Formats: sequence, C-alpha cells, structure tokens
Amino acid sequence: MMVLVTYDVNTQDAEGRRRLRQVAKACVNVGQRVQNSVFECKLDPLQFAQLKKHIDGIIDSNKDSVRYYRLGNNWTNRVEHVGVKETYNPEGTLII
Repeated sequence: MMVLVTYDVNTQDAEGRRRLRQVAKACVNVGQRVQNSVFECKLDPLQFAQLKKHIDGIIDSNKDSVRYYRLGNNWTNRVEHVGVKETYNPEGTLII
C-alpha cells in the first residue's frame, strides 16, 4: 500500500533539530521525499507498523506531529502532480 507521511517537528532547539533529522532518515529509508517534510512510502502492513513505531519513538508528541495518509494499493488514481519537481514511479526501475 502507498502511505503518505507528513511531519512537523519543532526545531527551536538542538534536540528538535536532531529529532527532525531522525524522522527524515526513517522516512528516507522506506520512501521517496516528494516535498520537504512529505514522503511517499510503498509499504506492506508490517513495514507500516514498524515505521510508525520507529517514528513514535523519535518524536516528542508534546511538540511535534506526524500524519499518515493510507492511499492504499490503488494510489495511482489518487495522486496528481503539478509543478516543477518531476514525479517518479515507485514501482518502476530504480537507477542508481
């Protein structure tokens, strides 16, 4: 299933900036950054549960927020892109 992960981490202190880097790294490991704090992640249910648990262990729920949008398996009909950044196909060939 495709999951959109968005987050807003309070970066007013060094600890917040550390949390921001850790959340971003957790998302980079499983998805594609599509905007600064927005990731598209193609995950199975177990991977999704693991990601949520990992991020829950990083954030300070009194200062930060994370939102998960489950777009499901039919996500291609739910995502539209307009603008300068090229879109990508997470099911396509990955060239490194």
